[in-house]
Amino acid sequence: MLLSPSASPAAHTALAPSPWICRWTHLVPDGGTVLDVACGSGRHMRWFAQHGHPTLGVDRSPEAIAAAGAFGQTLQADIESGPWPLDGRRFAGVVVTNYLWRERLPDIVAAVAPGGVLLYETFAQGNETVGKPSRPDFLLAPGELLAACADELRIVAYEDGFLAEPDRFVQRVAAVRPLQPPVSAASGPMPPAPARHLLKP
Repeated sequence: MLLSPSASPAAHTALAPSPWICRWTHLVPDGGTVLDVACGSGRHMRWFAQHGHPTLGVDRSPEAIAAAGAFGQTLQADIESGPWPLDGRRFAGVVVTNYLWRERLPDIVAAVAPGGVLLYETFAQGNETVGKPSRPDFLLAPGELLAACADELRIVAYEDGFLAEPDRFVQRVAAVRPLQPPVSAASGPMPPAPARHLLKP
């Protein structure tokens, strides 16, 4: 479910890109295509287009897609009720912000190309104490985002906790798919970097 359905496309476009996305943009291979899942009106598509990346935005809202089309290719699709529309396609960057539909987490991770990066940030448990979203369906459990990535991707950075102005609880990850799989299955997944926690003052 889109977490901000009441926001107008124009208002969403005017929002600055997430600082987390900006911080880790350099991990996306130069010139690689970036997929923005639940792209809204394209604030992150605009950011990556400005940094030389072709972009593809997916959203179920025709109004959002119409606005996002100014920054790259778009695809209107309901990824919650219908099939994953990008089966078999992989991208240099996959971006998700303020969106959670658990059934799609494996598809989102699988969409990261070898050498590509997943940049994901959304609300976590605890957010119900400070505002919306407050339903458990839309709040990540402790360590859930990390666990969704760790078997296939190398964790570069991970944060889980409280942020102020506006007050919110979030999890966010930057994770890279290795160019080659581990030498043997016995070696297991690559170990994640130590988790960095944001602490509520």
